[in-house]
Amino acid sequence: MSKTASVALAPSASLLARFLAAVDRFLMASAEISNHNGDLPRFGL
Repeated sequence: MSKTASVALAPSASLLARFLAAVDRFLMASAEISNHNGDLPRFGL
């Protein structure tokens, strides 16, 4: 009997997931700036 074990690693984030995360960070930063200026933030693209 083999005494080795294999561990399944989660696949790295796809390029699309990284892009969507970057867009999300940008939109959140834009909303925070608008909030600090007293404006209503624009939602979405």
